[in-house]
Amino acid sequence: MSRPEGHSLARFGHNMVPVRHDHVSATSPIFNYPYLRSREALAQLQKQETPDAWLGHKLRYINPLTGGSPMPTISTQLQLLPKGFAGKTHRATDGTVYSVVEGRGTAEIAGQRFDFGPRDTFVVPSWAPLRLSSPNEDAVLFSFSDRPVQQAMGILREAFLEDA
Repeated sequence: MSRPEGHSLARFGHNMVPVRHDHVSATSPIFNYPYLRSREALAQLQKQETPDAWLGHKLRYINPLTGGSPMPTISTQLQLLPKGFAGKTHRATDGTVYSVVEGRGTAEIAGQRFDFGPRDTFVVPSWAPLRLSSPNEDAVLFSFSDRPVQQAMGILREAFLEDA
C-alpha cells in the first residue's frame, strides 16, 4: 500500500501512536528521521545546557513505540560538537562508524589524529580510545554501531576517562 510522504512521522513521530495500532515488527515504524528536526533538537540543547565533557551534545534516535533503537541490531546517533569543544577520552566495546554532516574537527583514535570535514567517514574500533574536538566551528556527526546487540547480550562496556 502506498502512503503519502510524512505519513509514518504523523502517526508515530510525536510521542503518540494510534489507539488501534498493534506493531508487530522489531523495527521502528519511522524509518526516516528528518535531519532538520534532529539538528534543531541539538541546537536547542546547545543553547540550554553545557555539553557533555566526552560527547558534546549527543542524542540517539529511538523507536517511538519501544524507546529502544530504531533497528534491533543497530543504534544511530546525532552529535553536535560546539565550536571550541575539546572532548575528554572515552571508549566503548561497540564499534562505531561516524559520518561528518557539518563542520570540521579532529578525532584522536587510539593515539592517532585524524582531521575530519563534511562527508568524511571514520571508524572507531571496539574499545579504542576516542577523543573528539572541534576548535574552530561547530561540527555535527552522525554515527551508528552494534550497541543494541551488545546491550542485549550484556557485554557492552564504556569508560569515560579523565585526561591528564
